[in-house]
Parts: sequence; C-alpha cells; structure tokens
Amino acid sequence: MSASPNSPERAYPLERTRNIGIAAHIDAGKTTLTERILFYTGSIHRLGEVHDGAATTDHMVQERERGITIQSAAVTCSWEQKPEDGVSKLLEGDKIRINIIDTPGHVDFTAEVERSLRVLDGAIVVFCGVAGVQPQTETVWRQATKYNVPRLIFVNKMDRVGADFQAVVDEVKEKLGANALPVLIPLGSEDSLYGQLDVINRKAVIYSDDDLLGSTYTVRDLNDEEVALWEEAHALLLESVASTDEELSEKFLMEEPITAEELKQALRKATVSNELIPVAGGSAFKNKGVQYLIDAIVDYLPSPLDVADAVGHDTKDLENEVEVATGDNGKFCALAFKLNSDKHFGKFVFFRVYSGKVSKGDQILNPRTGKKERVGRLIQIQADRFEDLDTCYSGDIAGMVGLKETATGDTLTDPSFRVVLERPVFPEPVIGMAVEPRSTADSDKLAIALDRLAEEDPTFVVKTNEETGQMIISGMGELHLEVIVDRLLREFNVQARVGKPQISYRETISQAATGEGKLDREAGGRRQFAEVILDVRSNEKGSGNSIETTVSAERIPKEFIASVNQGVNEALTTGIVAGYPVVDVHVDIKDGSFDESDSSDTSFRMAAVFAMRDAFQKAQSILLEPVMDVEISTPPDYQGDVMGDLNRRRAQLGSMETKGTVCTLKAEVPLSEMFGYMTDLRTLSSGRASFTMEPASFEPVPPKLVETLTGRRPVAA
Repeated sequence: MSASPNSPERAYPLERTRNIGIAAHIDAGKTTLTERILFYTGSIHRLGEVHDGAATTDHMVQERERGITIQSAAVTCSWEQKPEDGVSKLLEGDKIRINIIDTPGHVDFTAEVERSLRVLDGAIVVFCGVAGVQPQTETVWRQATKYNVPRLIFVNKMDRVGADFQAVVDEVKEKLGANALPVLIPLGSEDSLYGQLDVINRKAVIYSDDDLLGSTYTVRDLNDEEVALWEEAHALLLESVASTDEELSEKFLMEEPITAEELKQALRKATVSNELIPVAGGSAFKNKGVQYLIDAIVDYLPSPLDVADAVGHDTKDLENEVEVATGDNGKFCALAFKLNSDKHFGKFVFFRVYSGKVSKGDQILNPRTGKKERVGRLIQIQADRFEDLDTCYSGDIAGMVGLKETATGDTLTDPSFRVVLERPVFPEPVIGMAVEPRSTADSDKLAIALDRLAEEDPTFVVKTNEETGQMIISGMGELHLEVIVDRLLREFNVQARVGKPQISYRETISQAATGEGKLDREAGGRRQFAEVILDVRSNEKGSGNSIETTVSAERIPKEFIASVNQGVNEALTTGIVAGYPVVDVHVDIKDGSFDESDSSDTSFRMAAVFAMRDAFQKAQSILLEPVMDVEISTPPDYQGDVMGDLNRRRAQLGSMETKGTVCTLKAEVPLSEMFGYMTDLRTLSSGRASFTMEPASFEPVPPKLVETLTGRRPVAA
C-alpha cells in the first residue's frame, strides 16, 4: 500500500482541495459569481455588488470606481455537499476546500489571467447568456488550453432579455471547438427563470422567489415538459460520456442500465482529461443556480492529485527533466506567480506549492538568483484580508512575506532540490507614454513607485529614452496606463505629468541582404581595426530574432565573437526606419578580418553595428504597427455608420452577424486609429454601441504614413 500524500496535520487532504480560477470576457459576471460562491459557502455573510463597489474581490479603489476587475484576487472557502438535497455525492459529509482566483476580463489585464491559469488545476469559464462567445472569452479559452486546464462552463445572466442557453452551447462548440455538455440546464429564462434541471439525477431544482438571497431551494421530480427536455439532454450526455469510457461504452452498446453515480464518475474523468466540458446555466445576480455549480466544481474539476505532476528542469542541466510529485512528503517546490504589496507589511509573494511543505522561518532557495532567503510570514489571502499561517502544504495557494529578490515566475525550492519550473509567458506592451515628476521632490519617489509597479506587473515596462532622456512607461492599453498613473497618485502619493499615449512600433526587413562593417581609425593615438560581414534574412513572423555564427576562427577569433554578438543585439534595438526595435530577423555572421595588435572587443562591437546598419539599408527595412482584433456590438440601425467609420480607420472588415437586436461586427484595426474610439462610437450610435479589442499582430505601415504616424523621420544609417 502506497504512503498517503497528505501530512496528518493538514486540515483539508489533497483529494478534498480544489484550486480553480473564474475567467471570462469583461462584464460576463465573474466577480458577481465569486461573491455568490463566497456567500453560499459561508465565507461572507452579506452580499456585495459590483455596481455598488462592494464586491469582496474588487477591493482596489480603481476597481470599485470603474466596476471592473483589474487585479486577480485570491479567496478561500469551504463547501459541504448536502446528501438530503437529492443529489448523488462524490464525498458525502466531507468539507471541500476551494481556493478561487477571480481574474480580470479586460484585455489590458490579460497577464493576470495568464499567470493565474499557470498555477490552477481547473477553471470556470463564464459566458453571458445573451452575448455568448465574446473576444476575451476566446483569449482566456486559449490560455486555459495552453496550460491544459480542465474547465466547467457557467452560462450566466439567464434572467436577461434575449438569453438563450442552447444557442450559447452551440456557439461554444462551433467557435471554441469544445465538446460542451449541459448537465444543469436552466428552467425558464428572462423574467421566468425559476430553476435548473439536473440531467444526471433527473431532478428539478426550484429556487423560491420569496427568498431574495437564493439560500433556500427545493428538489422535486420533473413535470411532463421537463421530462421531454431531460430525455434529449440525457441521451446526448450518455452517448458522449460513454464514448470516453470503455466500460461505460460496453454497457451503453449492450443497453444495460447506467447509474447516475457511474455517469458522474465517468464525466469527472473525461472533464479532468479535457475530453468533455460540463455546462451549467443560471443567474448569479438573481441568486439562481450557484449552489449546484459549487457541487459541480467538487464533482467534476480536479484535485491536485488528479492532474499530472509538475515537471521542472534540473538547474545544472536544463535539458534534464525533473518530476515534482504532488504530496506533502517530498521536497518543497513552489512557483511564485504574482507579486503584490501591502501597506502593513510591504511586498509579498503569491505562490502555489507543488510538492512538500514550507513553514515560517524556513530557509528556501531561489534557483534563478542562486540565493537562499528566509520565510518571514505565511498568510492565507482573502482578497484584501490576511490570516497568518504556520505551514503551507502541497496544493496550497497562499502568500509569503520576507522574500526580497523574488520576481514573478520564479521557482522557490528546498535548498537541496535543484529544480526550476516553467515560467508563465507574458505579451509585450503595445502602447507607451512619457511620464515625469511634477516637482524635484517627486523625482525619487516616482522612480521608486514605478519600479514597484513594474515588479508587480510583468506587462508594465519602464524605460528611459536615450535620445530625449524622458522616462517612458509602456503597457497593454490606454486603460492599463490610466490605472498605473492613478495608482501613482493614490498609493504612492506621487504627482506626475503624463504625455499622450504613443504606439510601440516595431521594425523588420522585407528581403535578405549582406552587410559589411569596417572600423579602421585612430583614437587616442591608437589604431582601432575590425571588419564584420554578415547576412540578414527574415524569420518566421512572431518567432523573434536569432543569431548564427559560421565565420572561421581564422577570420574572427573566438574571443571576439561575444563582442560581435553584442553589436548585433545593440543594432537590433534601434532600426533605421524610425529607431524602433527590430523583430523577426535572422543574422548569420559569416566573415570578417582582424589585426592581432589593433583589434579589440570595442572595435568588433562597433564593426558589427555598422554591418547591421548596412544590411538594414539593403534589406529594405519596414515599420510594423500593432493591429487589434476589434469587435463592435451595435443596434442594426447604426451598422452603416459604424462600418463607414471603421473604413476611415484603415480597418480590414471581417465577419458580421446579427443576433436579435444586436449586430456584431469584427474587424482588424491599427491601434493608432483607435485612440478616442469609445467617444466616437457613442456619438455615432447615440450611446447604444460598445466595443472590445485585443492585440492581434504587427503589420507593415504604409510607407506614406510612416512619418505622419510616428512623428519621426527615418534614422540615418
């Protein structure tokens, strides 16, 4: 018999732990759903609403003012499934710990979703019952797929006019390619929403309109109309689940009876393996359907033991994979996925434990820095409230205080466990603006504040423009930078002037070329000599830059190759069109010459820069601009005006779809054309249209628009 993976001291065994995220498009109801889960599990005793600025997980001032989630928030609750409600249970009478991360829906804060999904075992993806699959839904779905995260779907807002549960399920299958299976079907819709049909247990769950908090409900047998709905849904569920389970498939083909418990266990297995996606419907705001969704979290989403063990790499040999087995008895290994700060105890680190356990006072290793640090405090995080912990175990998500040199994505381990885990990958910023202190007194405070914010947010970058000396802050969009500037004032008491947003352009080459760079001059009474000859060609779009060295040691000695590479990389940071970074270029250093007495590292670095600039001139360098996927929802009456306005913005129009009273237009539009678009769209549609956008790609700027858009003349070679 194998040893238990659980320490006897832990309150909730691994099999009774769920680490889940709640993700969706903006305004689908993620935070409202999280609030209801906390209320029904007894973690809070009063419901707070997003529109009142009182939701538990929206604790930042900026979140409460705007009614949106900006930072992912971690909360913990426990749930006991009740056997008396007529539902077959996975774990009767045992409380389940559910660690939840409520993530933002706005594309500007997509990094919060990325790093949360990296450490979670399961996710609830929330869809609006009216809007269905929206742009940011597709983004979070792709992120969850990248990390192989099992999912449940909750079709929310079934109380709204135009809500259509089956239409959303069909759209999920069509647009996301997901095998979505209804297991909790909303009964009624719009004003007549009254309950859920439990497909597996053939029961109706009825919520009383007299109980405005939705705390009480009754479970009854189905009426004739509900039976017809159940028969169709149950047949589909049975066929789909049987196709994923050999034993069940045999029973299904032999027409033998399959129990609800057998069906549930097989569906759980198929959900964990990402073969099937259970779907539930309801209304979080109207308090209908949430309790049974919590049951579904327990029944179908995995515990840390149900997912594959984490795999890292040996720090001494990164090619060598190391298995990090889930359980409390192994050596400690965790991933720091988010940094934050608190006014009481300063910087703290959100971390997920994959193996072993850690206690306050323990010494741990950061393999990236090679330094050991001592754990000052361990804290259980409940949004903006904290509770001290003595020990964190495998599968736990918590906070750690006292680590001074930890960054987002760092692995934290026992000093004797030399392993590093995969880091989450974040998109590069697409927009920037100049920022400067209003007074000399604010200068130092501004630098400290920006460093702190950049440390917390991997998609927020601070640089100094070498030409102008200006400090440039860059992020994922106008709202992202607006929130940063607001936080400078409110959290750090720094008064700052900001310029207009500027686009983060890129440059690349359009054809292959050879560049020659030669340095032969006297400086300080000494001759400097070096010659570099290299080829450049385009890399595949989005693959980044690469350097290859094929020159012989007789032409350029090995001790100078590092300096040549340094010169190449230096040239790639400043293109010749308008001085922006160069991307997707392959460089082959193929020839050169040197002088034994007059060549140096500096001369070869400069010769490489000259060779790159020569190559860029011959390779017909072009400017690239960020292009956004834009989706506009408008009443059909304004469709023509909206399309005409998009055409003026150099848009490439895509699909157009009308559902009910809403027309949805999709287009690809350069980011430079989207500043102030919300105001223009409201004017065009009398305030009735809305839009969302997310980064799509970098595309060439028409040559005649280069100087107009950038305000910069091409850089001289």
